[in-house]
Amino acid sequence: MESIEISTRSRAEVVEITSQVQEAVARSEVARGVVFVFSAHTTAGLTVNEHADPDVMADVLSVLEKLAPAQGAYAHMEGNSDAHVKASLVGNSVSLPVEEGRLALGSWQGVFFCEFDGPRRRRALVQVLGAR
Repeated sequence: MESIEISTRSRAEVVEITSQVQEAVARSEVARGVVFVFSAHTTAGLTVNEHADPDVMADVLSVLEKLAPAQGAYAHMEGNSDAHVKASLVGNSVSLPVEEGRLALGSWQGVFFCEFDGPRRRRALVQVLGAR
């Protein structure tokens, strides 16, 4: 298992980590299998979405803010309840196919770490399973 270190700069932002995940796949020497990526945080998540147009992920953040506004009426009193809700909506992991030692993503797809309670130092865990 490997760890990807991520430094976020804003309260809410997305960071593309596709290349770091691919590098972990390459180091694993797995030719065919699956890679599991996990956010080790309750206020951050992971998703696969379009990486060609940054407006797509800006729209995702905008909609999540409308669904779980930062200043909502929450019982949790630490001031980051919206981040917990957003992380639950997005999810904390992705599983991706590996084919011929590479991520088998679609043409426009990328892997994104989603920060909802930054800025912070974060990490995503990467486990590659399969045959060499």
